[in-house]
Amino acid sequence: MKMITALVRPTRLDAVKAALVALEVIGMTVTDARGFGRQKGQVERYRGNEFTVEFLPKIKIVIVVNDEKVEAALTAIAEAAHTGEIGDGKIFVTPVETAIRIRTGERGPLAL
Repeated sequence: MKMITALVRPTRLDAVKAALVALEVIGMTVTDARGFGRQKGQVERYRGNEFTVEFLPKIKIVIVVNDEKVEAALTAIAEAAHTGEIGDGKIFVTPVETAIRIRTGERGPLAL
């Protein structure tokens, strides 16, 4: 099993969700996040004054999938989140040793 953590633009969340549901990936955790990378924030104007927004809004999506679905999920997320502009986001993949469904006590892939 692998945990996939994707940091994407808030406007791309629905597209990413739809792509993952089409792959029959069930269950995801979505949280609001703020950060910056190469774009290093952006300059905005408010009432004639300029200020720099250093931490831009992002969405953090976390899913856990069986090994055979990893590549398909990565491709789906990357294609759905892609705009071609700086700040599209990042995807991280980490191994998961085990998973436990608290309600039933199921372990491993059955818990997903």
